[in-house]
Amino acid sequence: MALILLPVCRRTLTKLRSSFLGTFIPFDDNISFHRTIALAIVIGTVAHTLAHVLCNIPLLISCPEGKFMLFAGPLFHYQQPTYWYFIRSIVGVTGILMILIMGFSFTLATHHFRKNVIKLPGVFHRLAGFNAFWYSHHLLALAYLLCFLHGHFLIFEKPWYAKTTWMYLIGPVLFYATERVLTKHQERFHQVNVIKAIIYTGNVLALYMSKPPGFKYESGMYLFIKCPDLSKHPFSITSAPGDNSLSVHIRTVGDWTTELKNLFAKVCEPPQATKQNQERLKRMETKALSNSNFDQIQATFPKILIKGPFGAPAQNYKKFDILLLIGLGIGATPFISILKDLLNQIKSNAAESRRLTYDCTQEQRIMGSTDKKGPERAYFYWVTREQSSFDWFKGVMDDIADYDDNSIIEMHNYLTSVYEEGDARSALIAMVQKLQHAKNGLDVVSQSRIRTHFSRPNWRKVFTQLAETHKSSRIGVFYCGSALLVKPLAELCQEFTLNSSTRFQFHKENF
Repeated sequence: MALILLPVCRRTLTKLRSSFLGTFIPFDDNISFHRTIALAIVIGTVAHTLAHVLCNIPLLISCPEGKFMLFAGPLFHYQQPTYWYFIRSIVGVTGILMILIMGFSFTLATHHFRKNVIKLPGVFHRLAGFNAFWYSHHLLALAYLLCFLHGHFLIFEKPWYAKTTWMYLIGPVLFYATERVLTKHQERFHQVNVIKAIIYTGNVLALYMSKPPGFKYESGMYLFIKCPDLSKHPFSITSAPGDNSLSVHIRTVGDWTTELKNLFAKVCEPPQATKQNQERLKRMETKALSNSNFDQIQATFPKILIKGPFGAPAQNYKKFDILLLIGLGIGATPFISILKDLLNQIKSNAAESRRLTYDCTQEQRIMGSTDKKGPERAYFYWVTREQSSFDWFKGVMDDIADYDDNSIIEMHNYLTSVYEEGDARSALIAMVQKLQHAKNGLDVVSQSRIRTHFSRPNWRKVFTQLAETHKSSRIGVFYCGSALLVKPLAELCQEFTLNSSTRFQFHKENF
């Protein structure tokens, strides 16, 4: 129970990820480690309980009176105990309460309850979803108090220095509590103003918020969003560190996100062009803010608090020569910030190059052009089954097509709800797509300048091309999406690392 607190000290892990320890310790697997320890606690609790119920207690109860009085009589005031004696003792009561609290909390933390997969009837539906998971986990604070008492009031009395339970717990508990208190104090200063809110089809809410003073983050990090009436929830930051505002894109798939979307739906309205035709409505958004109506519109928005930023695997993308970013559906969000950051760097380099052309000598231009900042190339694969998903980041795709003259960023959009290219059933749409893109430079599927592919990527082919194109390079493979693809991608990274001169390093997001 002491170790389980360390993997969820998020602020500490954020610092450690960027330190030299990140090379040796897999901090990105903190949630997996947290779950593994939880499983070990369950196994240990069952073994501990069965040992008492089936061994120790029956042995004391059934022990011959003479032998009992000789060896254990003084411990029980020379009265042989019963089962009821052990149940109503401090050790028994605290043990039973700990089992009930941990059993309740651990059950609501399982995938089917936390992700609201289980549909419970009536009032019990509140026991499924993120809110139930979040608040039930806070009950575990009581379990730690009970654990202190359970280890102090022993049936077989020992000197205080031999009661070691508190020694194992005190360090991690104080460390975790200190981090929570400091984070809670900082949260007061991280109230933000909502600049704009957009609700897209596909139940995606995009929030654009003011950036608090001193709020520094790196692409790939995440933050917690909290409304006064809702618990905290983590979301990847989709804005770049150099942007003037913060943005997140939220898919409404559970109770928490649905409530948040409903709050903003009350203050959002359809664009003027689609107000008269609601069935064709693609998105709703708030009015643009101006100095004259800022306070008025802010009063209508739900109050938003943010906490963070916190580290995630994708924040280390600058350590690699080449990037392979793979997002499934809303799993694209951690990588949009990276693409925006690379795009801002491309724009900055272009402006610097123009300045050097006019203001600097040839030697200075050469020196300026050799500075290496981050990856040389980035390949982004976005796989989704809904055509409307491409509207979420249409602006980013268009900006990449407009400003990335050197093809540093290569985007591949895949729509899985259409048969793969070459299939007769998708021939017509492929023909229209090709003609439209050749004529207007616009993709008919995504309505952006990035062409859309059909079906799913051939990942082996993708890795083969990367290994041949970027020999002797370090390629960071970052993935966010369904767990079904984690193992195949990890195996491909290992296979091509062993069989080629290219080194692939796999990272996955833990949301």
